[in-house]
Amino acid sequence: MWSKDKQSNVSDFPEFDPEEVVEIEEIEHDPPATERSLARRASLQILYEIDSSGHLPGMVMSNRIKAIELDGDAVRYLRMLVEGTVKHRQLLDTIIRHYATEWPVEQIALIDRNILRLALFELVIDRSVPVAVVIDEAVALARVFSSESAMSFVNGVLGRIVRDEEGLKKILEAVL
Repeated sequence: MWSKDKQSNVSDFPEFDPEEVVEIEEIEHDPPATERSLARRASLQILYEIDSSGHLPGMVMSNRIKAIELDGDAVRYLRMLVEGTVKHRQLLDTIIRHYATEWPVEQIALIDRNILRLALFELVIDRSVPVAVVIDEAVALARVFSSESAMSFVNGVLGRIVRDEEGLKKILEAVL
Protein backbone atom coordinates (compact mmCIF):
# COMPACT_ATOMS: atom_id res chain seq x y z
CA MET A 1 0.00 0.00 0.00
CA TRP A 2 1.31 3.45 -0.88
CA SER A 3 1.75 5.92 1.90
CA LYS A 4 0.18 9.30 1.41
CA ASP A 5 3.49 11.05 0.74
CA LYS A 6 4.38 8.56 -2.02
CA GLN A 7 1.10 8.74 -3.89
CA SER A 8 1.23 10.30 -7.32
CA ASN A 9 -1.13 12.91 -8.45
CA VAL A 10 -2.41 12.57 -12.01
CA SER A 11 -1.29 16.12 -12.61
CA ASP A 12 2.33 14.98 -12.00
CA PHE A 13 2.33 13.22 -15.36
CA PRO A 14 3.09 15.11 -18.56
CA GLU A 15 0.24 15.80 -20.93
CA PHE A 16 -0.05 13.30 -23.76
CA ASP A 17 -2.11 13.81 -26.83
CA PRO A 18 -2.08 10.77 -29.16
CA GLU A 19 -3.01 13.04 -32.05
CA GLU A 20 0.40 14.73 -31.70
CA VAL A 21 2.31 11.53 -32.47
CA VAL A 22 3.42 12.09 -36.04
CA GLU A 23 6.46 9.92 -36.58
CA ILE A 24 6.49 6.16 -36.19
CA GLU A 25 9.63 4.21 -36.87
CA GLU A 26 9.01 0.92 -38.56
CA ILE A 27 11.88 -1.52 -38.60
CA GLU A 28 12.02 -3.95 -41.47
CA HIS A 29 14.31 -6.94 -41.43
CA ASP A 30 15.63 -8.88 -44.35
CA PRO A 31 13.53 -11.92 -45.11
CA PRO A 32 15.02 -15.27 -44.13
CA ALA A 33 17.57 -16.50 -46.67
CA THR A 34 16.29 -20.09 -46.81
CA GLU A 35 13.30 -22.19 -45.82
CA ARG A 36 15.39 -23.54 -42.93
CA SER A 37 16.07 -19.98 -41.78
CA LEU A 38 12.33 -19.33 -41.82
CA ALA A 39 11.78 -22.58 -39.90
CA ARG A 40 14.32 -21.43 -37.28
CA ARG A 41 12.54 -18.07 -36.92
CA ALA A 42 9.20 -19.80 -36.47
CA SER A 43 10.78 -22.32 -34.06
CA LEU A 44 12.15 -19.48 -31.95
CA GLN A 45 8.73 -17.82 -31.86
CA ILE A 46 7.14 -21.10 -30.80
CA LEU A 47 9.75 -21.71 -28.08
CA TYR A 48 9.32 -18.16 -26.83
CA GLU A 49 5.54 -18.58 -26.57
CA ILE A 50 5.87 -21.93 -24.82
CA ASP A 51 8.36 -20.44 -22.36
CA SER A 52 6.46 -17.23 -21.69
CA SER A 53 2.89 -18.50 -21.60
CA GLY A 54 3.10 -22.15 -20.66
CA HIS A 55 1.01 -23.12 -23.68
CA LEU A 56 1.36 -26.69 -24.90
CA PRO A 57 4.08 -27.15 -27.56
CA GLY A 58 1.83 -29.06 -29.97
CA MET A 59 -0.88 -26.42 -29.89
CA VAL A 60 1.57 -23.55 -30.35
CA MET A 61 3.33 -25.38 -33.18
CA SER A 62 0.07 -26.14 -35.01
CA ASN A 63 -1.06 -22.51 -34.77
CA ARG A 64 2.28 -21.14 -35.95
CA ILE A 65 2.56 -23.58 -38.87
CA LYS A 66 -0.90 -22.50 -40.05
CA ALA A 67 0.17 -18.84 -39.90
CA ILE A 68 3.26 -19.19 -42.11
CA GLU A 69 3.93 -20.77 -45.45
CA LEU A 70 6.53 -23.53 -45.27
CA ASP A 71 7.14 -26.47 -47.54
CA GLY A 72 6.94 -30.01 -46.15
CA ASP A 73 10.68 -30.33 -45.47
CA ALA A 74 10.74 -27.02 -43.60
CA VAL A 75 7.73 -28.04 -41.49
CA ARG A 76 9.48 -31.31 -40.58
CA TYR A 77 12.62 -29.34 -39.72
CA LEU A 78 10.63 -26.90 -37.57
CA ARG A 79 8.97 -29.78 -35.71
CA MET A 80 12.33 -31.47 -35.14
CA LEU A 81 13.84 -28.22 -33.79
CA VAL A 82 10.97 -27.45 -31.42
CA GLU A 83 10.42 -31.00 -30.19
CA GLY A 84 14.16 -31.58 -29.74
CA THR A 85 14.74 -28.30 -27.94
CA VAL A 86 11.80 -28.89 -25.61
CA LYS A 87 12.85 -32.49 -24.95
CA HIS A 88 16.49 -31.58 -24.18
CA ARG A 89 15.81 -28.29 -22.44
CA GLN A 90 17.37 -29.35 -19.13
CA LEU A 91 20.61 -30.43 -20.81
CA LEU A 92 20.71 -27.28 -22.94
CA ASP A 93 20.22 -25.10 -19.85
CA THR A 94 23.02 -26.98 -18.07
CA ILE A 95 25.35 -26.16 -20.96
CA ILE A 96 24.26 -22.51 -20.95
CA ARG A 97 24.85 -22.34 -17.17
CA HIS A 98 28.37 -23.66 -17.63
CA TYR A 99 29.36 -21.25 -20.42
CA ALA A 100 27.40 -18.10 -19.53
CA THR A 101 28.71 -17.99 -15.97
CA GLU A 102 28.01 -14.28 -15.48
CA TRP A 103 24.32 -14.81 -16.20
CA PRO A 104 22.10 -17.32 -14.39
CA VAL A 105 19.93 -18.97 -17.03
CA GLU A 106 16.79 -17.60 -15.38
CA GLN A 107 18.12 -14.03 -15.74
CA ILE A 108 19.00 -14.28 -19.44
CA ALA A 109 16.36 -12.55 -21.53
CA LEU A 110 13.70 -15.04 -22.55
CA ILE A 111 14.34 -14.56 -26.27
CA ASP A 112 18.13 -14.86 -25.90
CA ARG A 113 17.77 -17.98 -23.77
CA ASN A 114 15.65 -19.60 -26.47
CA ILE A 115 18.05 -18.55 -29.23
CA LEU A 116 20.85 -20.27 -27.29
CA ARG A 117 18.74 -23.37 -26.64
CA LEU A 118 17.80 -23.66 -30.30
CA ALA A 119 21.40 -23.23 -31.48
CA LEU A 120 22.72 -25.65 -28.87
CA PHE A 121 20.17 -28.24 -29.91
CA GLU A 122 21.52 -28.01 -33.46
CA LEU A 123 25.17 -27.98 -32.33
CA VAL A 124 25.09 -30.64 -29.64
CA ILE A 125 22.13 -32.94 -30.26
CA ASP A 126 21.19 -32.80 -33.94
CA ARG A 127 24.69 -32.12 -35.32
CA SER A 128 23.55 -32.15 -38.96
CA VAL A 129 24.25 -28.46 -39.63
CA PRO A 130 27.79 -27.03 -39.88
CA VAL A 131 28.91 -25.14 -36.76
CA ALA A 132 29.46 -21.85 -38.64
CA VAL A 133 25.93 -21.99 -40.06
CA VAL A 134 24.38 -22.62 -36.64
CA ILE A 135 26.26 -19.68 -35.10
CA ASP A 136 25.45 -17.37 -38.03
CA GLU A 137 21.78 -18.29 -37.84
CA ALA A 138 21.69 -17.75 -34.05
CA VAL A 139 23.29 -14.31 -34.40
CA ALA A 140 20.81 -13.49 -37.19
CA LEU A 141 17.92 -14.46 -34.89
CA ALA A 142 19.35 -12.19 -32.19
CA ARG A 143 19.60 -9.36 -34.74
CA VAL A 144 15.94 -9.73 -35.69
CA PHE A 145 14.32 -10.54 -32.34
CA SER A 146 16.53 -9.18 -29.58
CA SER A 147 18.65 -6.25 -28.49
CA GLU A 148 21.86 -4.98 -30.05
CA SER A 149 23.99 -6.49 -27.29
CA ALA A 150 22.33 -9.90 -27.76
CA MET A 151 24.18 -10.57 -31.00
CA SER A 152 27.59 -10.44 -29.31
CA PHE A 153 26.28 -12.28 -26.22
CA VAL A 154 24.91 -15.16 -28.30
CA ASN A 155 28.02 -15.25 -30.49
CA GLY A 156 30.29 -15.20 -27.42
CA VAL A 157 28.52 -18.00 -25.56
CA LEU A 158 28.32 -20.23 -28.64
CA GLY A 159 31.95 -19.47 -29.50
CA ARG A 160 33.08 -20.51 -25.99
CA ILE A 161 31.15 -23.75 -26.30
CA VAL A 162 32.57 -24.59 -29.72
CA ARG A 163 36.16 -23.86 -28.62
CA ASP A 164 35.84 -26.03 -25.50
CA GLU A 165 35.19 -29.41 -27.07
CA GLU A 166 36.64 -31.35 -24.10
CA GLY A 167 34.63 -29.38 -21.53
CA LEU A 168 31.45 -29.90 -23.52
CA LYS A 169 32.20 -33.61 -23.81
CA LYS A 170 32.55 -33.83 -20.00
CA ILE A 171 29.23 -32.06 -19.46
CA LEU A 172 27.49 -34.39 -21.88
CA GLU A 173 29.03 -37.48 -20.25
CA ALA A 174 27.97 -36.29 -16.79
CA VAL A 175 24.41 -35.53 -17.83
CA LEU A 176 23.73 -38.34 -20.31
